[in-house]
Amino acid sequence: MDKYKKKNIKKSFCPVAGKCGGCQLQNMSYERQLAFKQAKVVSLLGKYTHVNDIIGMDNPVKYRNKVQSAFGVTRSGKIISGVYQSSTHNIVSIDSCMLENETADSIVVDIRKLMPSFKLTAYDERRERGFLRHVLIRTGRVSGEVMVVLVTAVQRFPSKNNFIKALLDLHPEITTIVQNINDKFTSMVLGDKQTVLYGNGYITDELCSLTFRISPKSFYQINPEQTQKLYNKAMEFAGLNEDETVLDAYSGIGTIGLCASKSVKNVICVENNPEAVRDAKINAKLNNIENAQFYCMDAGEFMTQLAKENEHVDAVFTDPPRAGCSKEFLNSLCELSPDKVVYISCNPETQARDVFYLTKRGYKVRKIQPFDQFPYTSHIENIVMLSKPKEAKTNE
Repeated sequence: MDKYKKKNIKKSFCPVAGKCGGCQLQNMSYERQLAFKQAKVVSLLGKYTHVNDIIGMDNPVKYRNKVQSAFGVTRSGKIISGVYQSSTHNIVSIDSCMLENETADSIVVDIRKLMPSFKLTAYDERRERGFLRHVLIRTGRVSGEVMVVLVTAVQRFPSKNNFIKALLDLHPEITTIVQNINDKFTSMVLGDKQTVLYGNGYITDELCSLTFRISPKSFYQINPEQTQKLYNKAMEFAGLNEDETVLDAYSGIGTIGLCASKSVKNVICVENNPEAVRDAKINAKLNNIENAQFYCMDAGEFMTQLAKENEHVDAVFTDPPRAGCSKEFLNSLCELSPDKVVYISCNPETQARDVFYLTKRGYKVRKIQPFDQFPYTSHIENIVMLSKPKEAKTNE
């Protein structure tokens, strides 16, 4: 286990670990966590090729750049904030989390303390009434910018200007504040409507020497330190060159595709969320990238359309949700038949299922690289690089 050993890292225990359930590996030292995750990837995918040693963190705490805190009220009327207990809607009251950005935690606590002075109530799920449901905070690791999103059950915001002034007095590091209105009975945190109360409504941050605009609803990896390593490795695995065209499926705000743009001739980004596509286009302009195209549609349908038009792409990057790729998506991918597929996953179990399908359709696994993107949790990030043997491509 020596190869996983990290210096000066002690086992840390959270007082609410049993109630929260977020840090499933709380009882393990960090080197044991890495060994546990390595073994899991080997068991799922090791039959295809050698699995590289998992890439961990030097300091695996306080890495989350996105903090979501649920607000509620106890039966005695006390306002509490924290996280939902695993598989429930019971709020576990937390002031500080070992995984979360310290500034974000401090802002959440001060919002809770300010609320009674301004007669702001917390949302009561049992009675379906109250004002503040959640607070979402995003922080820029490089830029230092801070976004606060106040998720409210109603649009009317009593003492809004005075509350914002008081919050900014306590935290002048906040660069923007947004009110998001979620008036539905739903487990979703964010609603459809929002209003910018202070600043420009977004933050920017740097990743892989590029600048990205991040809006309240943008998907952006929560561990930027590991994400930079992850994307650099994905680019290395793809072996890109300046004559190639690559497709970024599930492209979100364009992080992977724009990172690839500097090494290839053309990048095609496909995403079915119109807000994310809008942000991706803005991010391309921010970075003076002119060889990227953006399409708002289902990635599987888009690839099928390209295949019917006899279009060719050299590589496809795919980073799907935890559920993995649908069979329809995989069929479309095989129809398009790129030379290389770089599959990034936050769930090696569904990734193993999809890789099995691709190997049955002529692809061969070439490289596997796990990352510890979520220390102290059971989650694993993993890259699998596949390509078609030359004989398979000539026989198509």
